[in-house]
Amino acid sequence: MIVLASTSASRRAMLTAAGVPHEALAANVDEEAVKAALGDVAPRDLADALAEMKAVKVSQRVPGTLVLGGDSVVGLEDGTLLDKPVDRADAQRHLKLLSGKRHDLYSAAVIAENGSAVWRHVDRARLWVRPLSDAFIAEYLDMEWPAISGCVGCYRVEGPGVQLFSRIEGSHYTILGMPLLNILDYLRTRGQLTS
Repeated sequence: MIVLASTSASRRAMLTAAGVPHEALAANVDEEAVKAALGDVAPRDLADALAEMKAVKVSQRVPGTLVLGGDSVVGLEDGTLLDKPVDRADAQRHLKLLSGKRHDLYSAAVIAENGSAVWRHVDRARLWVRPLSDAFIAEYLDMEWPAISGCVGCYRVEGPGVQLFSRIEGSHYTILGMPLLNILDYLRTRGQLTS
């Protein structure tokens, strides 16, 4: 059994569907304070740092247990980083920023044990958002808000969010929030899963 340092429904569903026994504990990391302390960092490094902080914090509470932390960050081509929207108006602003553009989604996973990171992997997916009309954005938010309030990028590709895209490169699992295949490989090397 591992511990997921998150209460993310998507991450829990991925582990459950893959047959990974786990329990979930909220990490309660102040992400805004971490971002402020890190300053100007690349999206990949930010996702990695946040995933590590979550995993390490929870692993200090459950000694001898493997703890999985995860985080995802959206980076636009111009360097703009998008976080989870704070409200529906912010989600609308994010979707307008993404409209007709390519962005990168970085999903990081860190496994910690006894308060120290013991494994990490960051994966990138590249996504092209088709041009979105104001009418489409309004209809989309009517369907998906507030369900997407916890989603960086304001989409769930497993639902109506797939309509945002003209092209996607990368792992479906990475887009859902974790580089799952890499995590499964590591768990097998640690004897958590049968090889």
